[in-house]
Order: sequence, then C-alpha cells, then structure tokens
Amino acid sequence: MRLFINGDDFGMNRSCSRAIAEALCAGLIDGATMMANGECFDGAVKLMTRDGFSGKIGVHFNLTEGRPLTAEIEKYETFVKDGFFHKDYLRSPHPLTNEEQAAVYAELSAQVTRLKRAGINVTRADSHHYIHTFEYLAPLAASVCKEHGIKQIRLNRTFDTPERPAITKDRISNKFWRENGFTTTDNFGRLSDLRSGIISGRTEIMVHPDYDKNGVLIDRTGYCDGFPKGDSLSVIYDIKQKITGGSYEGINY
Repeated sequence: MRLFINGDDFGMNRSCSRAIAEALCAGLIDGATMMANGECFDGAVKLMTRDGFSGKIGVHFNLTEGRPLTAEIEKYETFVKDGFFHKDYLRSPHPLTNEEQAAVYAELSAQVTRLKRAGINVTRADSHHYIHTFEYLAPLAASVCKEHGIKQIRLNRTFDTPERPAITKDRISNKFWRENGFTTTDNFGRLSDLRSGIISGRTEIMVHPDYDKNGVLIDRTGYCDGFPKGDSLSVIYDIKQKITGGSYEGINY
C-alpha cells in the first residue's frame, strides 16, 4: 500500500490555509489543492512561497462556494445567485445547456489560470464538494484539465462503509478518467477509512486541515458553535507508522 494524503481547501480562508501550510511543513500531508476563488487566495500564495511548497499544490475546482472568477457564469442561477456560488446543483443535478457548459468551462479554466499565474505548476485536480465527479460536469472538468496539461485527477469515493456509503447516483464512473488518459490512484477516501485499516493499493486520503477552538490542528469534519471540529491530525503520524512499519513513502499518484 502507498498513500497520498491531500489537504483540501487551501486558500478558502485564513484558518484552513495556515493549517494546511503547517500540515505540509510537518509532513502530515503530502500535498494540497487550492481554491482559486477563496477569500484567502493571496495569503495562501504567500504561505506557499514562504515555505517553498509550490510544487505540491493542485487545483480545487469550485462551483459551490464564494464568488466566481468570471462574469459569464453569473448569468446562470444554476450556479450563481446574488453574485455567489451556491449548492443547489448538488441537490438536483441535471444536463446543462450549451451556454451553461461554456460558462462552466470558462470558469474552471480561469481557476487553473489563476494558480498558474501565481507560480504553481498545476499537475493534478480535485474539487470542492466533489463537483468534478458529477455526470454532467465531469466531461467539462476533463476538457479543462486536458487544455492545461493536468494529468492527475481524484476519483469519486471508492470505499463503501456504514459511516460513509459510496455514492454513485448522478456521478461519473471512475473508469471514465482512466479511459480518457488521466492518472488516478486505485482508491480514494477519508481519514476514517485510513483509520479503519481497510485501505489497500495506491490510495488518496482527503483531509481538511484546520484549527479547533483550542488551536489544535484537526481534520475539519464540521463546525460547533462557529468553530471547526474534528479529530487531531496528529493521528496521521501513528497511522503511518502502523500501516507502513515506519517506512512511509508518499506517492505523487
């Protein structure tokens, strides 16, 4: 088994961006994916530059939170209302008009371009709220990745547990990415899957580094009284030792 542990949401806000930078520097995670329209994008770029991990950053495609980068997509309430992305499409996925497809393509492409202009060699992609895995959005994400030379992409969840069942309805099959020439891991899941011991093969694990109300570095799984909550990311040290016998080696897919 070989692992790639990724920190999602870099640039979303100051707290999670600082937490991702700390987790990368501490070797808790192997890479991060950046939200190009995040409110802390510029701050995240400064952290990346200061700590020298620009080579470990991918794009975190986003159509569900924050302000879009392009004006055209604001015309379509499917994705934007009052100037902000929203999550309605997640609840009711449906085919897009040609105009909507063009607007989504332009927005996702603009997100990659912003990372490149910040000095990031973008080689891999995933997405906020798994939007790139939806049936009618996946081909657009794939086309944007091909345009920008992005070869590596995250799978839809491959583990099926009572805590987090695998979701396939309205999602593209994972084989879609491989058939279109993308490099993927064998599996994709969350920290709870890693802790369960069911992991095998080449596996990507997603975490959301952040700080709880006591300043502890955690994998954010939600909020309580306005503060991030979750398990301490320090458990990753123990898990890596246990599952690799002390010879942990991260993979670049």
